This record gives sequence, structure tokens and C-alpha cells, in this order.
Amino acid sequence: MTVTPACPEVSPARDIESLLPSCDADVAHQTDALYVRVEDHISASDWPAIARRVHAIRRLQREQDAVILAHNYMPPEIYALVGDICGDSLALAREAAKSSASTIVQAGVHFMAETSKILCPDKRVLLPDTNAGCSLAASITGAQVRELKSRYPNVPVVTYVNTSAEVKAECDICCTSSNALTVVEAIAAEWGVDQVIMLPDEHLARNVAARTHLSVLVWQGSCEVHEQFTSAQVGAIRRRHPGVRVLAHPECPTEVLDAADFSGSTAALERWVDDHRPEQVLLLTECSMSDNLISRHPQIAFVRSCNLCPHMQRITLDGILGALAWGQHEIVLDDAIAVRARRAIDAMLALPDPVTPADFTRPARTAHVEVVS
Repeated sequence: MTVTPACPEVSPARDIESLLPSCDADVAHQTDALYVRVEDHISASDWPAIARRVHAIRRLQREQDAVILAHNYMPPEIYALVGDICGDSLALAREAAKSSASTIVQAGVHFMAETSKILCPDKRVLLPDTNAGCSLAASITGAQVRELKSRYPNVPVVTYVNTSAEVKAECDICCTSSNALTVVEAIAAEWGVDQVIMLPDEHLARNVAARTHLSVLVWQGSCEVHEQFTSAQVGAIRRRHPGVRVLAHPECPTEVLDAADFSGSTAALERWVDDHRPEQVLLLTECSMSDNLISRHPQIAFVRSCNLCPHMQRITLDGILGALAWGQHEIVLDDAIAVRARRAIDAMLALPDPVTPADFTRPARTAHVEVVS
């Protein structure tokens, strides 16, 4: 029987308006300087409503000793205005482990909140919306991992962090797109083998396999955002925007990486833009990534041909405010599952940080891949 660690039931709708301060001089004094961070995305007429929410969130944060961890796919009003720590999955996992705050609000999806709870079992971890899931996390169960391990008993199992705590508990080590190459090579060397099982993202696994000497057994999960991109789309955009630099996330199909100028995790994409400052750039990933870079690079033309993650978009300022005000929705995990899942996460965190996030645009080898799902 599959055990799914769950959040409490979603509470009935409550009155967010009752939590908001009046739109007075004090609110304006404390928030007006923030508007420059989001003026490309939020109109002046909409700003007062946003400012009241930001003010209320900051007040409750102080009262409750809370830290907000915001993923790179959060919209600008969260990423730029209330996110205390912003980054990719690896950065947020590390910061969750180091945080001294008594409450963590996860501005991200369910598996990220579970990861924070696993690393911080004594802290209260809140997820603003329990329906903020992930197509990758939904693609595999702990029972399916156990069945794979019975078929391949001497092959280490590497799981992407985009999985449930139950799945992590059955695996040997976790990885992110920033450190996937480092992780698979390290675990294979530790076990003295030339083959690994990599779950659950088929595209990431294939892209890793093409850049390592290892044979990779892959599961057929995929990200509903990144799997939609195609090489034909890249070609069409290059024709419409001559000279555009194309950056792709490694959850995209291999054909897309082959058509791109650079591929890497969200941290790697961000670093590439910071370092190269192209005249125009296309990010083949979740739309909010471009939104969050525009304020830092107003001179760069960001070509918009991206996809929104419906799960990330469920996280809102109102949801964060409700989480802080009413303690919704606290992550609750089975202790035994959490302990075993932590071993896999700790195995990843024990490895040295990559000097730079993995570059998936290195010349690819012939990939040795076998589909096991």
C-alpha cells in the first residue's frame, strides 16, 4: 500500500481582507521603495493592493520568526518582494537546512516543502496551497521504486528532488539539475558500477547519460512545462529574432538542448545571463524565470516563448499571507519515511558543491540508456 505523507485538509476560504492594513501613509512609507523591483510587471494602479499584502506578510514574518523560501519560478511579486531566500531546488534545500527560523514558508511546490520538513524536522513548514503539485513527483511511487530495486538489486538509485518523500525514502541519493552529473558519477564510483537508475525525469536522465560514461536506466516521467518545447520551435524563434541566444533547462527533450546555445539548471541559466549579458535571450523554462531576471537586466530583450507551471502559479501573496496568519497548511510526514528520505538527501548534500552548475551543452557522447518503466 502506498503511503502518501499529507498536509491537513484545505481550510475553508477565510477573509484575507481582514488581515490587510489600510492603504495609509505608513504602508506607503514602508513599501514604496520596493515598487522599482516589480514596476515592469505590476501597474501603478495595482501596486497599492500588492503593497498592503507585502506589508502584512512582513509583519507576520517578524511576529512568527518565519523565513520565506522562494523558488526561481515564483512570480515577481513573491520572488522580488517577500522571498527571503531565492534560488533553485539545490539552493533552497541547503538554505532550509541552515535556517535558524522556527517557521519555513515554502513558496514553491509540495515536494519542496516536504524536502524542507525532512531537513528541518523540528521546524514548522507551511505550504500556501496543498494543490501545488508536480507532474514529475506524480509520475512514480515508492512501491514502483521498490519493484525496480528488486529487478536491479546491484544498481544504485538516483532520484531527482522533484519526487515525494516516500520515493526519496526508497532511493540511495538525490540530485538536482545543478548537480546531477556530479551525483551519478559519485554514486557509481562509490558502488563500483558503471550503471545507475535515474528517476523520474526521462529527459534529464537521457541528457545526463549523453554527458557521462555511465549506462543509465530511465523512468518515463516528464515535466509538463519543459516537455512541450521542441527544436522546431527554437528554429522558428531564431528566424524571427536573428542573433537571439537560446538557453534551455535539461528537463527539455534532448533535441531542444541540441538546438540551444546553453543548457543548465535555473541557477546555471541565471549565471549565464549575468555573465554574458546578451542583447536578446530566450529562456526555455518556466515563464517566471524571465520575469525575475528582467529587473536585473533591463537592457536585455527577453524573448517570450515560455510555459507557465500551473502548480507554481498556485502560490500567491494571499496564500502566503493565509499560511502565516492561520498556520495553513503545515507539512506532516511519517517519521520513518522522513528519516529514510533524509539519508538520500544528506548523501547529496555531503558531496562538494559543483564549482559551477552542470553545463549540459558540453559535447554529448553516445548515450547508453534503457527505459525501465
